[in-house]
Amino acid sequence: MARLATRLTERLGIAHPILSAPMALAGGGALAAAVTRAGGLGLIGGGYGDATWLDQQFAAAGNTQTGCGFITWSMAKRPELLTQALAHKPAVLMLSFGDPRPFATEIAAAGVPLICQCQSLQHVRQGLEAGAAIIVAQGAEAGGHGARRATLPFVPEAADLIARESPQTLLLAAGGIADGRGLAAALMLGADGVLVGTRFWASREALVHERHHAAAVAATGDGTVRSSLPDIARQLDWPKPFDIRVADNAFIAQWAGRDHELKAAIATEATAYREAFMAGDPDKAAVIFGEAAGLIADVPSAGEIVERMVEEAAALLGGAGRFLG
Repeated sequence: MARLATRLTERLGIAHPILSAPMALAGGGALAAAVTRAGGLGLIGGGYGDATWLDQQFAAAGNTQTGCGFITWSMAKRPELLTQALAHKPAVLMLSFGDPRPFATEIAAAGVPLICQCQSLQHVRQGLEAGAAIIVAQGAEAGGHGARRATLPFVPEAADLIARESPQTLLLAAGGIADGRGLAAALMLGADGVLVGTRFWASREALVHERHHAAAVAATGDGTVRSSLPDIARQLDWPKPFDIRVADNAFIAQWAGRDHELKAAIATEATAYREAFMAGDPDKAAVIFGEAAGLIADVPSAGEIVERMVEEAAALLGGAGRFLG
């Protein structure tokens, strides 16, 4: 199998510059371990903070080295979860969607590299101030929560800022990356590797209902939308500027432009939404994937995904000289 050597692979001691995103509820220990065994690095999603679930997923990863990631603003309400995660000696600790600086000292004291996922240049500077070893430049194409920047211009702009202000800090690209083309492009944009969500979400090891997987396989990139409706239905008070990219389904169509009406009916609608999600209903609750769904035609193992991405990226990079006259 081909290998792509970057500063990331050297720094983390991994074979391939691919990390799986710590997706809330979907990114459990089995998925994280599978990505690591394939030569990348898998991250367990700490999500909104369930101590029992967190321990269960580290146990599911077994002796395989994995990382962990948190939704920063939610974890800040229960900072003991950070201490709990660090006790498992993760390979990396990722924070996203909130100021990482209040938690940087504890992470550094544990000797764990800090990853800060960023959606703007202001976020990048916050991450650098927090002493992040790795910055993730996340484009709005990503599934799940994000903001407004697009991956293609954001990654090189973040690369330039980091090169000027903190050249030892590594950079990952995220948002819309699902195959070797995206990996090769990210490296050319100045990233040291990639953080991949939707493609690993559509893997056999992910904690995702099969009906949701089927919806993603059938979708195109046109079939997603950014919205605040799923967070209203789940009664999650997400701070601005973040919203969530999901499938543009019947739930979205029903409540589009009616945020206030959904809030007014939340006593009944929250229960209906939760039941639909647990049942895997692809129409009556959010299906959380990004524009990269248009590049997904199957639900293989995570290891196969890593292998495909690396082989394709290596072939593309190796043949790039054909463009030189």
